[in-house]
Amino acid sequence: MYFNSYNMWYSETLSYLHTTNLVVIAAYAALITVIFLVIVKLYTWMTTGVYRGTTIMKGKVVIVTGCNSGIGKETAKDLAKRGARVIMACRNMETGSKARDEIISCSGNSDVVLMQLDLSSLNSVRQFAAKVNKQESRLDVLVNNAGVANTFGKKITEDGLELTMATNQYGPFLLTHLLLPLLKKTAPSRIVIVASDLYKLAKLNLAKPNPTDQFPAYLYYVSKYANIMFSMELARKLKDSNSGVTCNCLHPGIIDSGIWRNVPFPLNLGLQLIVKTMFKTTEQGAQTSIYLTVSEDVAKTSGKYFKDCKEGSLRSDVLDEGNAKKYWEICEKLVKLQPNDPRP
Repeated sequence: MYFNSYNMWYSETLSYLHTTNLVVIAAYAALITVIFLVIVKLYTWMTTGVYRGTTIMKGKVVIVTGCNSGIGKETAKDLAKRGARVIMACRNMETGSKARDEIISCSGNSDVVLMQLDLSSLNSVRQFAAKVNKQESRLDVLVNNAGVANTFGKKITEDGLELTMATNQYGPFLLTHLLLPLLKKTAPSRIVIVASDLYKLAKLNLAKPNPTDQFPAYLYYVSKYANIMFSMELARKLKDSNSGVTCNCLHPGIIDSGIWRNVPFPLNLGLQLIVKTMFKTTEQGAQTSIYLTVSEDVAKTSGKYFKDCKEGSLRSDVLDEGNAKKYWEICEKLVKLQPNDPRP
């Protein structure tokens, strides 16, 4: 009986110690995780480029696409605070209207205009451009910011284009062409294209520029690759024609924005923790867009790639001029560019 009691006590003691050790280990693991996430957040904050210039944009007209939320909204807000006439080109007019009211309220600038633009529709792009060309006497900056990222859902537009490529590349390609006369008239003027370092995860297949049967999530990376090729070739053409219009592209960083809402279950498990701790805020992500739109330091700079408000490097394949020229011709056909449409 004595031995049975001893064995019971011994087993209970071991079980208690085992449980206690697991609790201690779990506590240490949680503490280490928190410390790691704090360090990552501090590193992101310390290495993020911030544009601190005080340039006033009074009298300037700027179009920002996709600015009902995210870095586009932050870009529009900053430009409104600087006194610019900001044209918000948004697909969703309801959320766009709320964003416009917020921007007017916080900036004190009532010269903020909301116009509908669905970049996935070539007809919508033409209607928007025609309205701008009719109503506006100048255009100082075009910020091609809008973008979409579908994870699994394959969607084809009314023009027969894959949705991600249409919204992120082909719509902006057509829009830029149609607004070139106004940009040239206002020269010196600027075109800013929001690309991404995520282009490194893809490569553009010139034999299949409208990949309607490919994995949509991958096509976001392809569209960013295409954005850079478009930007570099456009800069060359604008320079050759002595247009007075510059074109640069940028990497905003990995941003805590609405783009992640399209990630489905179970891939989104734990994603919010990563997004909130490791990714830039939308305000931080907008800094390079603002810098390229406003700063006099880059007034004459064209054909460059920026991140954190300074020039960055690109892979040699995305800089291939021969491929860029071929892709340009492909884009012209896909957006059904007409003989009388403007060219760089």
